[in-house]
Amino acid sequence: MRKIPKRYQEFTRKYRDIAKAYEELGAACHGAGPLDEKTRALVKLAISIGARIEGGAHSHVRKALDAGANKEEIRHVALLAIQTIGFPPAMAALSWIDDIINPGKGPQKSPKKR
Repeated sequence: MRKIPKRYQEFTRKYRDIAKAYEELGAACHGAGPLDEKTRALVKLAISIGARIEGGAHSHVRKALDAGANKEEIRHVALLAIQTIGFPPAMAALSWIDDIINPGKGPQKSPKKR
């Protein structure tokens, strides 16, 4: 498990009852259907990308990695967004993904296809 962001740690200390209810709601939503952990993490990343929520995208990239998704599966989520939300927002999403996958290194080139 990756380190929980300081902002969320502060929120849970200050608003324990709300944080507990939020986490219980999340657990109930995750348990309400047949999707496995990795699929749920990728879906939630897609939702964050579509809603243009950078912090949520960062969080869900971490969770997807923890659930066993590889870097190319995670990047594929942003590529799938191109036709739905447009090229510029999808490029922003790729940069959010790289913030977590390659911190401080900038964009990564995909392997050349033959």
